[in-house]
Amino acid sequence: MEEYLVSTDIIDFTHPKVAEKARELAQGCSNDTELAKHCFEFVRDEIRHTGDAGEGITTLRASEVLEQGQGWCYAKSHLFAALLRANGIPTALCYQRLSCSEYVEGIYCLHGLNAVYLKEFGWYRVDARGNKEGVDAQFNPPYEKLAFELGKNEYDLPDRYSLPLPVVIEALTTCKNYNEMVGHFPDIGYSI
Repeated sequence: MEEYLVSTDIIDFTHPKVAEKARELAQGCSNDTELAKHCFEFVRDEIRHTGDAGEGITTLRASEVLEQGQGWCYAKSHLFAALLRANGIPTALCYQRLSCSEYVEGIYCLHGLNAVYLKEFGWYRVDARGNKEGVDAQFNPPYEKLAFELGKNEYDLPDRYSLPLPVVIEALTTCKNYNEMVGHFPDIGYSI
């Protein structure tokens, strides 16, 4: 579990603003499930999804996402992981390969979400990308209610990762804004 608890350059929960927000969200919580839900709702509802906003800079580090108040799904998952790890809750990064036709017809890309280790339930996947029409991600363990149901040619990557995939880091580092990212989403030549 140690690898899912560490602060990294990207999941930078030792950054003063991230540490402060993690403490703030923990106030009044009596267990890890309640704390995880608090953090989930904050990231889902208070941090804008760059794609839904249709504008903005591309963020990578948890501290950047918090400072800018927005990020793509991958970056939002980095902030969510940082907030939970700061509070001692093991949190992994997970990915799905989905159609990205809402942005560019006929392409597929990775979608970032998280898995949280909750004492009462074990590993539980959640998706804090942000709700909108047709997207209703919820936190209700042990029941999963992710942002997207898998369709034809879409699938879950089976692993839990302690660090973002290199292809995700490359995309979030190279594409500086909304317009650059659309059509250049991270993808992986992966089959199950």
